[in-house]
Amino acid sequence: MDVPLWLAVIVVGWLGIKLTRPPIWLVALLLLGGFLLADSIIAPALDSLVK
Repeated sequence: MDVPLWLAVIVVGWLGIKLTRPPIWLVALLLLGGFLLADSIIAPALDSLVK
């Protein structure tokens, strides 16, 4: 069964929010921070750390 990555991310995110009940500001901060870091100068360094 092939599941698109975007669908898997949405399902895992939805389950995480439903089960752990983090504050909305924390979810927004993590999403915004990840978006900004992905397009920054340090993105290649972060990519090598993750791999």
